[in-house]
Amino acid sequence: MPVTPSAPAPTRPAVVAVARRRALHGWAYAAPTALLVVGLFVLPVLLVGQMSLSDWPLLAGNQGLNAPENYVDALTHRFFWDSVAFTLKYTLIATVLLIGLGLGLALLVQESSRWSAVLRTSILVPSALGLASASLLFYALYSPQVGPLSPLLQRLGLADGPVSFLGTPESALWSTVFLVVWRFAGFYMLLLMVGLQGIPHEVIEAARMDGANRWQSFVHVTLPLLRPSLALCTVLCVTGSLLAFDQFYILTKGGPDNSTLTVVQLIYNVAFQGQNDLGIAAALSIVVLVVLVVVNVAQMRAMRAGQED
Repeated sequence: MPVTPSAPAPTRPAVVAVARRRALHGWAYAAPTALLVVGLFVLPVLLVGQMSLSDWPLLAGNQGLNAPENYVDALTHRFFWDSVAFTLKYTLIATVLLIGLGLGLALLVQESSRWSAVLRTSILVPSALGLASASLLFYALYSPQVGPLSPLLQRLGLADGPVSFLGTPESALWSTVFLVVWRFAGFYMLLLMVGLQGIPHEVIEAARMDGANRWQSFVHVTLPLLRPSLALCTVLCVTGSLLAFDQFYILTKGGPDNSTLTVVQLIYNVAFQGQNDLGIAAALSIVVLVVLVVVNVAQMRAMRAGQED
């Protein structure tokens, strides 16, 4: 019986050539994304860093280095710490409400029922509307002159006169929070519903066979297995709330009396209104970027520590 000769083993130069070719293919696939990241993130961050270290009026351009004067002016700005306190307050309220309501809605619609599809769709519809468009819609709804809410409350006897939903600091905050919850609750419901559907049904059934009731199964089984989805929602919600701008700019313009001024809105005001100083605005932007990185790293570490436990 003839013996078939075996194929010769590849030489080292051939192996190196194949590996190099594969590496070049990988770089070719990654190059478009890398160019976008460099052009739309890295270069702008470097430019903002240069601005933060320079005397850079809006209309005069770069007037030379003045570090660390911009950072001193940014941290001692008369509205800086008030805007930080308000942004943190808004972030805490929005995060608790959005994740709590999103989880409740996800638990409500995850079960297959006669009305679940209609309910899911109705909750998700506001998520299709842009935040600026939703803010304009609610600005009209809240208007005491043309909005329907104030006359409705008067007809129901809940108000003696025109209701100013944006006229006081507390009412302006909660009116904006209501808009944000209406707009984003469906989005977080969808994320958490995906996480719930990824939990094996056998695990829940095993817990119930061991004598656990619904609440015990939820606390000791569902929540631990849902931790990655909750962590993702928390990161997205905290980051989005710390960078809040559109809703407050359209609804309140930071008022009344700068009581709803967020940090990002302060950056906008310093850069394009009043001071017209891009250097100080860039310094504020760098501070916000550093805080966001620290907050996100802390959240990711907390999530990993919880998973290891």
